Order: sequence, then C-alpha cells, then structure tokens
Amino acid sequence: MVAKVSEPALATRNLFFDTATLYYRAFFAVPESITAPDGTPSGAVRGFLDMVSAIAKQFPPEQVVFAWDDDWRPQWRVDLIPSYKLHRVDEEVSDQPDAAFEVIPDALSPQIGAISMILDAIGLPRIGQVGHEADDVLGALVSKSSAPCDVVTGDRDLFQLVSDETDVRIISITKGVKKLEIVNDAYLVERYGINGAQYADFSMLRGDPSDGLPGVKGIGEKTAAKLIVEHRDVAGLISAAKNPEVTLAPAVRTNLLASQEYMKAASKVVRVKTSAKLPKKLDRPIKVKDSQSLQELTDAWGIERQIKRFLKTLNIDWVA
Repeated sequence: MVAKVSEPALATRNLFFDTATLYYRAFFAVPESITAPDGTPSGAVRGFLDMVSAIAKQFPPEQVVFAWDDDWRPQWRVDLIPSYKLHRVDEEVSDQPDAAFEVIPDALSPQIGAISMILDAIGLPRIGQVGHEADDVLGALVSKSSAPCDVVTGDRDLFQLVSDETDVRIISITKGVKKLEIVNDAYLVERYGINGAQYADFSMLRGDPSDGLPGVKGIGEKTAAKLIVEHRDVAGLISAAKNPEVTLAPAVRTNLLASQEYMKAASKVVRVKTSAKLPKKLDRPIKVKDSQSLQELTDAWGIERQIKRFLKTLNIDWVA
C-alpha cells in the first residue's frame, strides 16, 4: 500500500537528507531569474531551504543530518563496473589523471558551496567521506541508528535501506514536496513485488541507465522480481542457472550464465556500504553556531525569509 503524507508525523524520528537530490531538484524547479542581490542565481539555495523546512514540518525530527557527496563516483565502484555513472563525467576535464568530474551546471556550483556554508554556520551535521557516496553515508547513518529513521531522497537506489523490522522508511520527493510518499516494505511489495532487503539485487538484475548499470539482458522488472523472490539473491541465481535440475526459461538461464561476472561485480556496486565513519555526536543544535557567518550568507544571498523559516521549523535559535 502506498502511504501518502497528509498529517504531520506524531512520533519523533531521525531525519536524514540526501542533500544533492534536494539541491538539484531545487535548481531545476526554480527559474534562474530568481537571484541574489548581486544578480547571482539563487533558486537552488532558496528552494533547498524551503524544501527542508516543508519536510521537517511534516516530519518533526529528533535528529537531522545532511549526507554529502564527497566522492560521487568512488574509484572502487568504477574498477568493478567501468560504465558506472560514466555518462555524468565532464569530458572536458575527465582526462586528468585519477580524476573524474561530474557535470554540474555553472549556475549551480556556487549555490552548492553556499548551501554547505549555511549548514556549517548553523551547526547542522553535514557528512561526507572520500570513497563513499552520500548513499553510503546514509547507509551508515541508518545502520548505526537505534531510533526510527526517515531518509529523504529522490533516488530509488536507497529503497534498499527500507525495513519495517528496523523502522526505516524513505520519504520520496520524486513527485515533489507537496506529494511526498512514504516508501516502506508494503509500498515496495505493491510496486515491485519485493521488499527493501531484496531491492539491491533486484535493481542490479533490472539495470539502471541513470547509473550506467546495464542489467542482465532480457530481464526487466517483473522477471527480476520473480527471480529474486524465488532464488533470494545473486549467489542463489548463479547457482540455479548452473543447476540443470532447476527450472528456468532457456533464455533466462543463458543470459544469467553469460552475465555471471557482471552480477558478481554489480551486486557490490549497487549495494550501499555502511562503513563510512560518523562523528561521535550528531546532536541537532539548539542555537546557531556562527551567527556572524550566517548573517553574512543571508545578506549575500537575500534569503532572510527562508533562513528564518528554516530555523524556526528546526527549533534552532539565532541570537545575534
């Protein structure tokens, strides 16, 4: 059953944000005609603050953390699947040794910097780590949390974190902040026929063009879900494909056997890591950490109304 959001959540939960999803969505949703006092486009900054405020109002958080992409395309994932996110690499600079730069719109880059400085000035946890994508940071946050967790994202990859058993949900912004959806195991079973624990292997089989993952030839969503339900995981599938006594469609068996190396590699690439190092304390601040810096950023970007609403929603005092 798809759970749509209507009334504010009563129980306090941890609220973890896939930060890039929000600022990219804000950037493309708000026209570039929205600018800071100096004429710099500011839609992503304003939109980001407004989106977080709207979500936090509906889901009053006990703890708030913003996951950051310090390493959006970790080399270890590329080594396993060279096509991983390859289409997002900026070809003009990708020939630099040991570097791969993501294509980011020129008007967005300074706004990403501003968002990071705003969060730091307020004192809200912003966590990234080399060798780990934001998804991996979120995986670590969820795995180490003893409280119920809501992960805010527009990325289907993170559906693998969903667990009714440990009370982890995805707050999906795919349809916009006004049409938030709660993704739980019931949602996944209704939509795909699998639960959160099965989603990574399901995604690997089906493939994901947005991440440069080809999937297994001839296997779409329905077949992928059926195979995962019947054989549990990638290891079970490979074992079944090698066993002539296991009933499989001839084409499916052939394609699975031909894709063994891909499946072994992709199952590691797709699966969110939980090894990212986290600060010992992730308490939500009760007052702004650096009032002067926040004031300077607020004035420079012309976002006083957005900042005040943001802080009010998160119950953070701003004392000059």
